[in-house]
Amino acid sequence: MIETLKRGINKVKEDIQVIYDKDPAANNILEVIFCYPGLHALVAYRLAHKLYKWHIPLFPRIISYITRIITGIEIHPASKIGRRFFIDHGEGVVIGETTEIGDDVLIYQQVTLGGTGKEHGKRHPTLGNGVIVGAGAKVLGNITLGNNVRVGAGSVVIDNVPDNATVVGVPGRIVQQKVQDENGILMHNRIPDPVTCELNRLKYELQELKDKIERS
Repeated sequence: MIETLKRGINKVKEDIQVIYDKDPAANNILEVIFCYPGLHALVAYRLAHKLYKWHIPLFPRIISYITRIITGIEIHPASKIGRRFFIDHGEGVVIGETTEIGDDVLIYQQVTLGGTGKEHGKRHPTLGNGVIVGAGAKVLGNITLGNNVRVGAGSVVIDNVPDNATVVGVPGRIVQQKVQDENGILMHNRIPDPVTCELNRLKYELQELKDKIERS
């Protein structure tokens, strides 16, 4: 019991430290403890998840429900979340029952890690290590986002995404342009529109055909 408590305290310390590392608005320890709903939701989840693993009925869901009312963040106690997970702002975040999240993952407000229907079994996404999911993005179904994947704000991802890829749009498409800074942080203001890129490519190809016809 004492070892379990120590591990829990160490995880909370890590969760606080990652806020300092990833949020420039974090000024002091008291501000982080009292003013970050993502931290509150994560601490409550870790307790609910532990009770869920101990097969204690009802109470894990009650904790999850109360946490949603207070923070606006809904995390199912059965989901699996790794270390140093950070929910920035957090309002409207939903994390489904069979979701699996790796270490060092960052997600923003209004993100949904959800299912696509009423199927049973594994029906929610799996996120690898170092994933960033932008504000308002939806990652749906039993799909896998590889390590260091970046999901642009407002994207809807319904297919697997390989390691180190950036996906944007509705539905999500993988783009090759560099949209990360030197630290691997997603630069939301540099994300290209894949539809516009494709239309531009078609426009250039059409112009080339016109030029060939005029020269012939």
